[in-house]
Amino acid sequence: MADSGDRFARVLKARAVLALSFGAMIGWSWVLMTGHWVENAGSVGTLVAFLGGGLVIGFIALTYAELASAMPKAGGEHVYTHAALGANWSFVCTWALLMAYATVCVFESVALPTAVEYLVPGIRLGTLWTVVGAPVDIGFVLVGVLGAIAMTIVNYLGIRTAGRVQMVVTVAIVAAGVVLFVGAFANGSVDTARPLVAMPAVGILSVVIMVPAMLVGFDVLPQSAEEIDLPARRIGVLLAFSLVLAVLWYAGVSFAVASAIPNASLGDAKMATADAATALWNNKWAGSALIIGGIGGILTSWNAFIIGGSRVMFALAESGALPAAFAKLHPRYRTPHLAIVVLGVLSCISPFFGRTILVWLINTGSLAVVVAYVFVPIAFLVLRKRQPELPRPFKIRAPRAVGWTAIALGIALLCLYLPGSPSALAWPYEWVIVGAWTAVGVGIWFRRVRG
Repeated sequence: MADSGDRFARVLKARAVLALSFGAMIGWSWVLMTGHWVENAGSVGTLVAFLGGGLVIGFIALTYAELASAMPKAGGEHVYTHAALGANWSFVCTWALLMAYATVCVFESVALPTAVEYLVPGIRLGTLWTVVGAPVDIGFVLVGVLGAIAMTIVNYLGIRTAGRVQMVVTVAIVAAGVVLFVGAFANGSVDTARPLVAMPAVGILSVVIMVPAMLVGFDVLPQSAEEIDLPARRIGVLLAFSLVLAVLWYAGVSFAVASAIPNASLGDAKMATADAATALWNNKWAGSALIIGGIGGILTSWNAFIIGGSRVMFALAESGALPAAFAKLHPRYRTPHLAIVVLGVLSCISPFFGRTILVWLINTGSLAVVVAYVFVPIAFLVLRKRQPELPRPFKIRAPRAVGWTAIALGIALLCLYLPGSPSALAWPYEWVIVGAWTAVGVGIWFRRVRG
């Protein structure tokens, strides 16, 4: 299929596609949050949380895989839900998804200076102010803003450039993981990994609610489907395979950390994954290697979600929900450049709020993506009924069982964020973020979508 001059360029091959999806799911959290997970859930409890959460997302991912192969258009979820459910429900789904993508982008610009400080402690230049008790340092702001500008430029210059960056940095992440895994196999201890399940066991739920945010990223492939130069079926295969790799990665990293640092000491660890590598190898270089890998994870995740978020805005603009300028591609680079710049500006602003917002962004982004994940299997079932003749190169067996299971599990996961659940979003800050985003969406819906 030839590219038209006003559409995207098909340039991404299999390795770039796998790096894009896997790299999107492996951000900074595997370095920053692993100690928190193991401390609250225990070593095996964390494995249970990721395997359970991964199973939930896996059913949902199967519906994505079929739809991405059947409807390989920029915008992914927006395209599927618009065809199945109409403009109004499609907007609800897509607006929630855009929140998830945007929160990841702004998360990374705050996480980057946190990672860099581990390698270069002297980056602190003085406190500007504090946000909920957390100091906002000038040096941190500079690193975060410079990183945001760099990632914006990479994406502005086109998907080919972004894909090459993604592949190179993903190799660095995997190399860092090998350092940790080999160290744990050679020098880790199962006794150190106790307790296997932390008490109370409800701590597992506090990890489960973060899993969707950790695994959000496989859905970047449907967003960029028009830019993938592969048979449609392989898009579905690579999407499912990348999710399995990500679940195994998080589970392996968590148990490796637990085998190196006693649970009672995890709260004192500055960067648990890096500290675990240092302990396992008894040398600082190992911890530094993990931080470099973590910085790589920040960049690959950031890169992927700028790609995904900008294509979501492109799709919203094509359907009239956002101004038409967001649907215009750069005449040379074939990128939705205005959307990329907007995400870049948001990423430049977030470092001014300090580290406190990191957990808020993980949790609110998780809620938003689960909302979108409920809609996609609904669209999957509706399209199976209404358009049975639609070519589906990656076709799921037992579609009703898979679709209804995905919906039920998605709703159950969604309930974990709501008031009354022991793992509900925190009041007021996390709910304020959700409320503000919802209010903007309602305003756009009344003005531009409601027919």
